[in-house]
Amino acid sequence: MTSEQKLHPAVLNAPQGFFGLGIAPGLLACIEQLRFAAPTPIQASAIPSALEGKDLIGVAQTGTGKTLAFAVPMVQRLAQVPGMGLVLVPSRELALQVEETFRRFRHAAKMESTVLIGGASMHLQREALKRRPRIIVATPGRLLDHLEQRTVSLREVRVLVLDEADRMLDMGFAPQIERILAAVPKERQTMLFSATMPETIVQMASRHMRLPVRTEIVPSGTAAEKVAQELYIVEKEHKKALLEKLLERHTGTVLVFTRTKRGAGRTARAINAMGHRAAEIHSDRSLGQRREALEGFKSGRYRVLVATDIASRGIDVKGIELVINYDLPDETGNYVHRIGRTGRAGHAGLAISLATPEQGGDVRLIEKMIRSSIPVSRHPDIPEKKFVAAAPFSGRRSFTYRGRRPRWR
Repeated sequence: MTSEQKLHPAVLNAPQGFFGLGIAPGLLACIEQLRFAAPTPIQASAIPSALEGKDLIGVAQTGTGKTLAFAVPMVQRLAQVPGMGLVLVPSRELALQVEETFRRFRHAAKMESTVLIGGASMHLQREALKRRPRIIVATPGRLLDHLEQRTVSLREVRVLVLDEADRMLDMGFAPQIERILAAVPKERQTMLFSATMPETIVQMASRHMRLPVRTEIVPSGTAAEKVAQELYIVEKEHKKALLEKLLERHTGTVLVFTRTKRGAGRTARAINAMGHRAAEIHSDRSLGQRREALEGFKSGRYRVLVATDIASRGIDVKGIELVINYDLPDETGNYVHRIGRTGRAGHAGLAISLATPEQGGDVRLIEKMIRSSIPVSRHPDIPEKKFVAAAPFSGRRSFTYRGRRPRWR
């Protein structure tokens, strides 16, 4: 198997259930107790190679089970060899969810795990590290805090996972990741998992991985298959009114994305004023506030959760009916991760984006990335708009409007 080989669903001959993937009996029993009936394509493709200790680059849509695809091999490998496992993630919420997955296998694996994230007690984390956990899930900044205080050593890391690596680079974690990579042994297994795989990740892989197997279930940037997408073109001053109409039309749970932290707060207050219970989650909220918002959203205490992109890859909530991009994302790649919060685990979902007439170029970049056009909808109570001809956008090229779609000059 070469480093450039790609495995697609058409050539995957997945076994019945998880049997035949090379998973140890104790972990298979645990998977059965957790009621995972059959592996997803990324799991069926990645787990055998990961169990062999190969370096791996996994590309698959959001919500397709990438966490289990690296958690099971890491636990099994660490049961066979001494040392530690380290998982780096971009956000606190994702770190907690990944560590929760490892805790589900704690009984079968007989190994402790801990999570190191900002906003949590350094003292409690130091106490947890004294118990010498075999698996650490961490955000880069907090892990470096512990390295600088010499409360943790990475000299025994045998398996390293970078989950949502592209997002970590988007958030400016590249220098921290390089420092962490310099602190772990060169003789290790390294795995990268994400829904997109930009050139920056490929370059990092070439420097820090040994002939990685590339498991690409769908092309990088592909949107979740069962998520229907709609686009409304609306003036900025009419966005709030349209949001109210959409929340009246769709009665299930709703995840709303805004571009800024201040915008998230304003939007959450506006939604509460509309009569819907809403909470907000972004980097200005404390860890306790973010946990309360997420748990309240999961339990139904809040019908609507308003978030910035910090949560686009850190929310794993089943049954989200609708994702609304109240603001288009700054980074085009975040569109896939945002809408991937609905339509998870094979269920259908809906994603609605609101764009102003001047944002035709931004929409075109998104459509180019997902390799399809987004149908334009209109609401009878909201004035209909079209993209402005020759409107600028956040890139360096311009476009001309012809018909209902912007086109490049």
